[in-house]
Amino acid sequence: MDKVTVARTAGFCFGVKRAVNLVYEETEKGSGPIYTWGPIIHNEQVVSDLSQRGVGILTEEDIEKGLPSQGTVIIRSHGVSKACLEALSKSGMTVRDATCPFVAKIHDIVREHSLMGEPIVIIGNPRHPEVEGIRGWVEGECRVISGEEDIDSLRTLENRRLCVVSQTTFNHEKFLKLVEKIKSLRYDTIVLNTICNATKERQSEAETLSEQSDIMLVVGSRSSSNTQKLYDICKAHCDDTYYIQTLGDLVTVHFCSDSRVGITAGASAPNNIIQEVFSYVRRSKF
Repeated sequence: MDKVTVARTAGFCFGVKRAVNLVYEETEKGSGPIYTWGPIIHNEQVVSDLSQRGVGILTEEDIEKGLPSQGTVIIRSHGVSKACLEALSKSGMTVRDATCPFVAKIHDIVREHSLMGEPIVIIGNPRHPEVEGIRGWVEGECRVISGEEDIDSLRTLENRRLCVVSQTTFNHEKFLKLVEKIKSLRYDTIVLNTICNATKERQSEAETLSEQSDIMLVVGSRSSSNTQKLYDICKAHCDDTYYIQTLGDLVTVHFCSDSRVGITAGASAPNNIIQEVFSYVRRSKF
């Protein structure tokens, strides 16, 4: 490998790129108030830039207090619950839905299977907005599993066929292990691996790159689920793995001229930040 290698899959995925571009397109129109449902991505710099352009953020609290009756609201790639989508549609605002197609497919899956009477098991982080949105399309019982300790919650669903799906950005290896554990307990299951291909490729490349590197830099926000998973994967194979949110985080990293440095980034890390990190490392080493 080169002395400094940037992962091919680093940076915005298709869904995030589409959502962010949609917000910027709306700001250029200048045709009224613009909102996003929650921060459009887990990246403080992008959110700050949009805020300076006048883009507001709406949350569940705004449904309770009263949504604006005009303007445009962009639904982020994480998607939203059925109830939230209906509330936004009735508000009077123009709704631009940038839900990732992979996430929207999960919404269809859980709704269809729950209407057939199958309890839904979501493997993912219960507090992640994507998972919260998926739960909101289930027409029946639902459980969220993030680790083996949560599998006990399935006991009340014994003797029923379970439909198992995954958060799109969940750790692929961990997903397979949890599915194997559920099956070993003889639950009747239909398993749909809904981790998106971009996530699988990103995690696989991060693992390979970290095995070949002396130092790994994982660029992205600590609030980003997929970036945290990349960090965990890299840390397991490279002791000198660092979380990089801004260039300031690089000050504590010591680069030797012969160090092999790998750089990967979460799906919410803009390409310009990745390039800045790459340039900084090149200047530090040579």
